[in-house]
Amino acid sequence: MPFTRIAVRAGKPATYRKALMQGVHLALMGVFKAPEDDQFMIVTEHDADNFVFGRHYLGIERSDDLVMIQIAVSNTRGQDQKKALFAQIAENLARDPGVRREDVFVNLVDVARENWSFGNGIAQYAT
Repeated sequence: MPFTRIAVRAGKPATYRKALMQGVHLALMGVFKAPEDDQFMIVTEHDADNFVFGRHYLGIERSDDLVMIQIAVSNTRGQDQKKALFAQIAENLARDPGVRREDVFVNLVDVARENWSFGNGIAQYAT
């Protein structure tokens, strides 16, 4: 059920973008136990004028290679599991495609289960 948006600076090759999606999805499968075929992701590229971020916020030195990841998930996970997901995503992306851990920004959006429709106009998780 995760829905993932990944934003990067324009100019990254397709293999780089694919590795980002793969790294995030592997973390979601491993930590949140998302099924393998439960993959809904969008990667967007932005020029410098449309990709704004705090280069030093919280003492973290970010570069132009920052990757911003927002994941909407059902609100069924605790703080420890969320922390584990953040760490696993950073580890996966550091390994492939080689993103510095400082350049991995993740935001989880918890939503109620009844707020999902996976097709056919049906709220599949609503009870």
